[in-house]
Amino acid sequence: MKILIAYNTCWYVFNFRRPLIRALLAAGYEVTVLAPRDEYTDRVMETGAAFRDIAIDSKGNNPLKDLGTIVAFFRAYRELKPDLVLQYTIKPNLYGSIAARFLRIPAVCNITGLGAAFNRGGITEAVARLLYRASFSSVRRVFFQNPDDYGLFLSSGLVKEAQADLLPGSGVDTDRFAPSPGPRPDGPFSFLFIGRLLKEKGVEDLIAAARLARAEAPELRFRLLGRFDPTDAHTADPALVRAAADDGTIELLGETDDVRPIIRAADCVVLPSYYREGTPRSLLEAIASGKPVVAADSVGTREPVRDGVNGFLHRPRDPADLAAKILAMARQDGAALADMGAASRAYALERFREEIVIEKYLEIVAACVNGTRP
Repeated sequence: MKILIAYNTCWYVFNFRRPLIRALLAAGYEVTVLAPRDEYTDRVMETGAAFRDIAIDSKGNNPLKDLGTIVAFFRAYRELKPDLVLQYTIKPNLYGSIAARFLRIPAVCNITGLGAAFNRGGITEAVARLLYRASFSSVRRVFFQNPDDYGLFLSSGLVKEAQADLLPGSGVDTDRFAPSPGPRPDGPFSFLFIGRLLKEKGVEDLIAAARLARAEAPELRFRLLGRFDPTDAHTADPALVRAAADDGTIELLGETDDVRPIIRAADCVVLPSYYREGTPRSLLEAIASGKPVVAADSVGTREPVRDGVNGFLHRPRDPADLAAKILAMARQDGAALADMGAASRAYALERFREEIVIEKYLEIVAACVNGTRP
């Protein structure tokens, strides 16, 4: 049986779906990844999966280009003849589902976050809803990563209840991400942001909050790990970011293939995103590593946080409230921080283990390829 995994980058496949690929291969399925070629393509193929290139302009909204993308999905699905396609991210979900419907290929979609389209309202959101309703009308299963997106799609009639299911994000490897042995060396309290340096990820709010917090506690450190692309229309204000880095408000760490040592060096992970996340992997990796967290009380970001137990939630787009929660975290004594870290680890083990995600996928794959109702 042939399983096709459709994504908008090999980077995402490599970082988020390697365990699923290995589980599918171990179960005897043939696996092919359909995604644009990038610097992670060879690493994806090292998992044992085959690869097929496809051109996807993941950020573009040109109707003619998108029509070409639909044709590209149709051609790839027709030539590869998969028994089932697993689709992730917006354009594979939408346009891959259209191709799968015409070719009568069972499809399973995963909503990894709705992003800006469902934040802005107006014609953009109306068009997005129309596309999702049409594309998802015949897919076998739609997985959601948080209850907010699940409820929105059901209440809006974008999916039927029999199609919808919840997953704990993309899951986290709780063996690979585990509390570090022994105490951390003494030093200034360090907050870590992990993610793309985008406005809607709350980067500008974090800089404003860092300035407010450091006015009361100048020793606090704020480290930002992630890609900064000044050419991206949604990036945080480049002048603001550079000024904050130059004056020592924040420290820019760039990118890395292994976040574990950087998480270990942090006292708390912070994510003030108001982007309509799925369930952010950065927070899952943080709580699995036994770190307390501060996050926006927003779609997706609230899921890994039990307010007052393993971290604090702040009002979205409110730097003053974020600064207050940052200071509250930094003022916790050693015992309270240890209790929060232990609560994070326990929550990750209870709810967010990647085995939960893999088991659900293996169940739906087996049902779809055997022609039974999942």
